[in-house]
Amino acid sequence: MKGPVVSDLVVKAAYATVAVEDGTLFVGFVDARDEAYALFRQAMTGGPIWFEVNDEDFGAEDAIAAAMVGAEGLVITLRPEKTGRFGFAGRVAIRLKSCDGQEAALAKLTEMGLPGL
Repeated sequence: MKGPVVSDLVVKAAYATVAVEDGTLFVGFVDARDEAYALFRQAMTGGPIWFEVNDEDFGAEDAIAAAMVGAEGLVITLRPEKTGRFGFAGRVAIRLKSCDGQEAALAKLTEMGLPGL
């Protein structure tokens, strides 16, 4: 029997944002209490998705192997070769239980081509 997915990094999102600036699309999930965040960005013309968690140093382009929305929220599985950029975390959970704006953000991530959504 399979147990719940355990995530290495967790962002308890209070709100989500979608913005466009200088030809780049940004989708962010923010925990307003402790300043934790997860950020996705992509050129408006398409291409690889940049993903970062809490700091630009913990991010990489084309790092996402898969994404799924379930009981844990939005779970991002990172490509094994990119985990070093995320402190060797293999998964990131973005908790959506009390997240304002999550529907628009998830819809935009689907349009961006996030693998699994």
